[in-house]
Amino acid sequence: MKNFSKTLLLSALLLQTSAAVAMAQDQPEAPDMLEIAETEADRLQRLLDLEDWQVFYVDSTLKHDFPAMNEELMELQAAKVSNSSLYISIQDKWMERIDSTYRTILTEPQWEAYLKSGAAKMQKAREKRKQKAIEAEQKLREKLNRM
Repeated sequence: MKNFSKTLLLSALLLQTSAAVAMAQDQPEAPDMLEIAETEADRLQRLLDLEDWQVFYVDSTLKHDFPAMNEELMELQAAKVSNSSLYISIQDKWMERIDSTYRTILTEPQWEAYLKSGAAKMQKAREKRKQKAIEAEQKLREKLNRM
């Protein structure tokens, strides 16, 4: 996996690890999502040679979306949801939003470089998971209709 995939994986692991530590310590500590957003914006600036205005929009997007995603994940955790598919679907939803925003910010060559950096692989994996969920839902509906 390229740096992009590693960063996303690291972010997800950081969320889970810090949430587990916070629960064990009975403290509502969460990872500093703003710091993670800044780090990712800096990485993309170097990787894609972003203009200052692009860095601003990438940074703003991540500083909004990462904490929002984290909040949804923490709500699931507070509800003691153990189905990992639900956590993954929330991450996928937010990553799709981020990619959609990036598509409007980046130039065509930057977008291509972003995709080559691992984003295309992540998009395909999200699409595959989404398709599997749709198929599972259809099977369940068919089964319920037969009852």
